[in-house]
Amino acid sequence: MKSTIYALASAPGRAGVAVVRVSGPGAGDALAALAGGLPAPRRAVLRHLAWQGRAIDLGLLLWLPGPASFTGEDCAEFHIHGGRAVRQALFEVFEQLGLKPAEPGEFSRRAVENGRLDLTRAEAIADLVDAETEAQRRAALRQHDGALADLYEGWRAALIVALGRAEAAIDFSDDGVGDAEFAAARDAARKILQQIQSHMDDAGRGEALREGLRLTILGPPNAGKSSLINALARRSVAIVTDIPGTTRDVVEARLDLGGYLLLVADTAGVRQTDDVIEAEGVRRALDHAAGGMTLLLLDGSLENPRAGLPADLPEPDLTVWNKSDLGFARDGICISLKTGDGLPMLQDMLQQKVQQKLSGGLAEDAPALTRPRHRGALKDATDALTHGLAAPAERPELLAEDLRLAMRAIGRITGRVDVEEVLDFVFRDFCIGK
Repeated sequence: MKSTIYALASAPGRAGVAVVRVSGPGAGDALAALAGGLPAPRRAVLRHLAWQGRAIDLGLLLWLPGPASFTGEDCAEFHIHGGRAVRQALFEVFEQLGLKPAEPGEFSRRAVENGRLDLTRAEAIADLVDAETEAQRRAALRQHDGALADLYEGWRAALIVALGRAEAAIDFSDDGVGDAEFAAARDAARKILQQIQSHMDDAGRGEALREGLRLTILGPPNAGKSSLINALARRSVAIVTDIPGTTRDVVEARLDLGGYLLLVADTAGVRQTDDVIEAEGVRRALDHAAGGMTLLLLDGSLENPRAGLPADLPEPDLTVWNKSDLGFARDGICISLKTGDGLPMLQDMLQQKVQQKLSGGLAEDAPALTRPRHRGALKDATDALTHGLAAPAERPELLAEDLRLAMRAIGRITGRVDVEEVLDFVFRDFCIGK
């Protein structure tokens, strides 16, 4: 029998209300022991909580018998006052009743194990909790609503059908249907492969949307990089001085830009230097610029603003000229970090660039590939399908095995892999045993 677990479901610390969740076979007994009986299912009631004559709190209680609960097990919720002492008193009673503190993610794991959630929806719960921007919230909510699971389960269902046809090509070759079923299985595999490849060919937009898009500010020393990240973040993120080489390491700030998470990095001034520490800072700056977007900040008042920049500096997504208050004329975006002139235009341009990078022409409701785990499983599926499509017609068992591998790879994403479904298809459509 599984243990009964409990955990604080609301944020830790002092609060007006704390929500404590209990799940498992002992949830009802724990609720009844504290509240003097079980309330009606799925109705919030106000009850005094007490244990062995000791008053604990006055709280709002919910009794959620399984399987119609989040985890699929008997569950109870205690909405109590949010003081630390109140929570601790309740937890001490739980320990005396034999309940165990939940491990991280254990409630969602039990929901998956009991068929209440698939793995993509469980992951979406974590993404909803961690969402910092509107775009992250929308993407996580779409995934929680099943957009990603429906897409992957659709492919898996199509692979089951294709595998059934490949198995039929093996089992019924003497009946004259083998060649036709093999051709149908190959056509289906080719179509699914194209769909998966199109889904994966997103330049990492889904991961960047979930984790944040990186923007590296590059430029020579004293161009104003540290002042720029402070201005964008609207707080003091990096140290600003007139001394060249002040910034030695990568300094990062998280910005909500038009609903998208942007990870802006201030870096060491890019130049040739004999200072070992500064040289390491330059190396880290160039390494950081290898991913995401880059913004090249130059001092527009200089006669040769690009002097000293390395030839292998990556082509920037945006070039910005600083110190416009000194009265120069340059094509492009000119700003003054001293006066703030041009900053609204720069922020608008950055927002457009970020939106273009992360949307990539995708429909608003298109499910995004958000995790390396998903990408790895899909890569295994495409490898198997590519290999299977090369199988000769006289060896349908090779195609069948690769279809099976592809199906299992996709099933790993949602956590639903059932080979019996293939047998169901064969029995239903090909009348084995007639």
